[in-house]
Amino acid sequence: MNTEDRLNQKKNEEHYNRKYTSFSVQSILWKLNNLEEYLENAISTDTSWHAMYQGDFKSAIRGKKILEMGCGDCTNAAIMSALGAEVFANDIASSSGAIVKQLNESFNFDHPIVFLEGDFLNNNLPSCSFDIIVGKAFLHHLTVPVEKKFLKETARLLKQDGEARFFEPAVNNKWLDALRWFIPVPGRPSKIQKVAFQTWKENDPHPERSFNSKHWEKAGKEFFECVEILPLGSLERFSRILRNKQSRWKFRKWAFKTEKKIPQNLRRSFARSQLIIYKNVINQKVRNMPIL
Repeated sequence: MNTEDRLNQKKNEEHYNRKYTSFSVQSILWKLNNLEEYLENAISTDTSWHAMYQGDFKSAIRGKKILEMGCGDCTNAAIMSALGAEVFANDIASSSGAIVKQLNESFNFDHPIVFLEGDFLNNNLPSCSFDIIVGKAFLHHLTVPVEKKFLKETARLLKQDGEARFFEPAVNNKWLDALRWFIPVPGRPSKIQKVAFQTWKENDPHPERSFNSKHWEKAGKEFFECVEILPLGSLERFSRILRNKQSRWKFRKWAFKTEKKIPQNLRRSFARSQLIIYKNVINQKVRNMPIL
């Protein structure tokens, strides 16, 4: 990695170690003990869960060996494990490993979650190890050169009939993107608040990079035969203007159902998020290529 990439990695490590050091697993344990109820609500009202669990992912992962990149607070890793998957969870933040340890001690998984700490590119795992590799809002934390290395490693670790799926933000409309910076959201002030916005920007762990769907299509085609982008949130994005939580949930349920009727090109242009699916590693040469 060059100096910029190492600094970005260090910034992410420090940010998420701080974020998860005092994290309580009680909320995750409640979700595990009320799994069906929680998932039904999450998939119908939360954009990331609605996206990641597209195509009956919930049932498809049973008995599968799965690697999650950037497991963060480990909620998704725990849910997948409770659904019957054999889960390996990776994060650069050691505090995520402490969460995994607490979860394994507190819940009777069929397969305890295996935590892989540190840089994913130094994982020392054998090729063709996993049926599925996932990343939930993860790739956009990487610089584009490092992302390429991660996708190459993803291709190496996937079985030939395996699948990678990533939930990521979508920026396919420059006018909408310019406008959104002026609208404050929890944790991020409006660009109009110049001092506060600059402070937030300096502490933000996300690098300056492309979130365009075309970028992830091109990036995936270097290593995979099949690339599918599912745009999401063209209507759901407006739920942010609703202050009442119940109203937001109700609106999102409606939005996720209704946006399917919108023409694909409009959905893509106005999407706030996207599910990226990669299948079919191009050839064995990809698996054997060194990561430079």
